[in-house]
Amino acid sequence: MVAVAGRVAVVTGGRRGLGAALVDELLARGARKVYSTARSAHVDDRPEVVTAELEVCSAESVAALAKVADDAEIVFNNAGALRPAPLLTGDLEDAVETFDVNVFGPLRMVREFAPILASSGGGAFVNMHSMLSWLAGSGAYGASKAAAWSVTNSFRLELAPQNTEVVGVHAGFIDTDMVSAIDRPKAAPAQIAARIVDGLEAGVAEVLADEVTATVKAALSGPVEQLTFSAAG
Repeated sequence: MVAVAGRVAVVTGGRRGLGAALVDELLARGARKVYSTARSAHVDDRPEVVTAELEVCSAESVAALAKVADDAEIVFNNAGALRPAPLLTGDLEDAVETFDVNVFGPLRMVREFAPILASSGGGAFVNMHSMLSWLAGSGAYGASKAAAWSVTNSFRLELAPQNTEVVGVHAGFIDTDMVSAIDRPKAAPAQIAARIVDGLEAGVAEVLADEVTATVKAALSGPVEQLTFSAAG
């Protein structure tokens, strides 16, 4: 259980979409400072927000951020990449980049920031997954989110001795630029951000941010053939 009020947070991919909604939600709940990162420079006039450039695929960039944000207490690994092409026919480099951003990006962040959080008493990492972590049919993106889920669960064990909480977040489609071309029902980013922070402050290990995600999670004990993107409606 990690209260946000008075804390210092880092949000990767904080310039737009869910990341921007998380920055807003953290400030609304009294965060003392929020580092909002993006691949390119951006401006935020609010005095509590510190903007920073970050490329999660670069160990050097992540290390540079850690030197700037050495007072961080909560880290939201929100930055992600979506390449929806099929595994067999899609560009292999797109698949590699998807895993680099969605799996190795959070791994770089956690390795770099774990000692910082330990020095502040433990804090928390919050990692964005997807209901597609559990569903076949979404190419490298779903496969990368499945790997990220597994990595997050291992982080939770490895970071427990330093009292760092690890929260995994699963959500369906959120109304952001990333999925604008997908014709599916979508939740508002502000709604999902509020549920994520609710879960963090409640001390849960895993946030199921919407009804469709809860339905998919409940189906995990059933036949694997039913765990497909099309079956999720």
